[in-house]
Amino acid sequence: MKIIKAAIVAVTFAASLSAVANTTYSTYGNTTYGSNGTTMQTYGNTTYGSNGATAQTYGNTTYVNQGNQSTTYQTYGNTTYGSNGTTAQTYGNTTYINDGHGNTSTCQVYGNQTYCN
Repeated sequence: MKIIKAAIVAVTFAASLSAVANTTYSTYGNTTYGSNGTTMQTYGNTTYGSNGATAQTYGNTTYVNQGNQSTTYQTYGNTTYGSNGTTAQTYGNTTYINDGHGNTSTCQVYGNQTYCN
């Protein structure tokens, strides 16, 4: 679940900054830094992105809001479904994310590093 959440939040925030490909995210404490300039800070169940987006998690559901756009993600087992058509499946430390438009990203987690391409 932690890997899915990390990957979903990272890719969601990165996508809203239009830079997902070949991005590395490094997490130190409650702050995640993206090699694309993205910064995310987590306090409790809420994550704030440097682009103004927020993500709140309650149980297996994450709500991501940015401006007038909101997306809901629900996780069942190793699969996460987004209200925007996004799906993500996690196997071990690797998450495969399909944006619903035929584009697929892969994120791998090693310690405090998440690599997405």
